[in-house]
Amino acid sequence: MVRYVKVRARIFIAGLVQGVFFRSETRRKARQLGVLGWVRNLRDGRVEVNVEGEEEAVKRLIDFCKCGPSRANIANVRIIWERYVGKFQDFEVRFTA
Repeated sequence: MVRYVKVRARIFIAGLVQGVFFRSETRRKARQLGVLGWVRNLRDGRVEVNVEGEEEAVKRLIDFCKCGPSRANIANVRIIWERYVGKFQDFEVRFTA
């Protein structure tokens, strides 16, 4: 029997991550993986992702964030695991925080 564990993670990505289609490519990958949440630019130059879904799919999105789209240059990825709450309906791009 396969057990699907739902998880939630906040991901902070630093480096050359703004102006390289990071948000739109993250949304595309998240929708492909079937995870829900959002992605946004932060004023300090990082990108923040807040995601929920099946553990394996969330981990695959984290793997994507560690590489990013082709023009990105990732310096650091910080992951904060949180309690799953099931609050999202879709995966969207949000405005800068």
